[in-house]
Amino acid sequence: MLPLIRLLPGRDRRVKAGHPWAFSNEIAMNAELRGMPAGSPVRLEGDDGVKHGVWHFNPHSLIAARVLDRSPEAVPDAAWYRARIARCLALRDRLLPSPHYRLVHAEADGMPGLIIDRHGDAVTVQANTAGMDAAMPHIVAALQELIAPRLIVARNDSPVRKLEGLEEGVAVLHGEGSTAHVAEGAIRFELDLTGGQKTGWFHDQRENRARVAALCNGASMLDAFCHTGGFGLAAAAAGARHVTLLDRSEPALVLATRTAQAHGLNQVESVRGDALEVLERWVNEGRRFEVVVADPPAFAKARKDEQPALRAYARLARLSAQLVAPGGILFMASCSHHVAPGPYADAVAHGIWRARREARLLFQGGAGVDHPVHPMLPESAYLKALMYALD
Repeated sequence: MLPLIRLLPGRDRRVKAGHPWAFSNEIAMNAELRGMPAGSPVRLEGDDGVKHGVWHFNPHSLIAARVLDRSPEAVPDAAWYRARIARCLALRDRLLPSPHYRLVHAEADGMPGLIIDRHGDAVTVQANTAGMDAAMPHIVAALQELIAPRLIVARNDSPVRKLEGLEEGVAVLHGEGSTAHVAEGAIRFELDLTGGQKTGWFHDQRENRARVAALCNGASMLDAFCHTGGFGLAAAAAGARHVTLLDRSEPALVLATRTAQAHGLNQVESVRGDALEVLERWVNEGRRFEVVVADPPAFAKARKDEQPALRAYARLARLSAQLVAPGGILFMASCSHHVAPGPYADAVAHGIWRARREARLLFQGGAGVDHPVHPMLPESAYLKALMYALD
């Protein structure tokens, strides 16, 4: 029988409403609970005896408990993890035609704090909670049984692990090497799963890359903060006249250039530099592109960063809009879950207005279908995408 923890009297409203977290100030803490290993599976009950299922418990974290299973009889053993990942696999295979997707999206898939990205025969996993970190042997075994990947890489280098008392690191859990490929549209992108950003590829922008590429035939295009060139190379394959890739990471640009050369995309050039500084210089030089994409890393790493981040997004929107030729397209995105959609859209609109451009909003959306959103957890809808026509 799993240990039992209880919610404080009157502090069960959010949990009863279906929220997947319980905070430390909602739980009846005592010395015994504080001594439990971080990430222990427990049963959670209200002070009224209502059973709320099985949760991961970390007495040292502000988010003290995260729901695993609403059934109080559930046992989070190897069979449980296999069944849960199999459920995620069945949904992705139904939604998408090829094995290149986010396989597990944390709380929204009933596996709190766990990210699994599938890149064909290679998989990256990221455990951002103590519970999922402790369960990694079960997770690896389930992946080996269900999809038999050639390579499994742990990308446990996210700073949020510190909030759970976990160390950061990158390790190969199964197989050898670090390279993989992801197929998207007509392009097979080369990835570095141990040295690239996050889990090696941004599956969340798949549909947005196709949306932008469809508008790039015959156009000049700038992909700022390009990483390995997802937006830019998709635009080149769709017939863009010229594509400029801009990023500060030399290894990322090397991978993007190799991918471009492998597909005969000779209209692609790469520029290394701090994107905001380079954009400012190009504005002063009077450069223009018919399509501009600005998809930066998260500007807000914590809630306290929200206002500085909004100012940075407004500045980026101003610079990007000034680089768009009359009648062109501007696509901007934010992956900062600490910045809500409304304030982000307002910041971008303010930046475009400061650039003295008239804009028509063509599209407003988020991540692809392999990044489901937990209905009670707005944070899981982290990606915000905006596309404008600028006069």
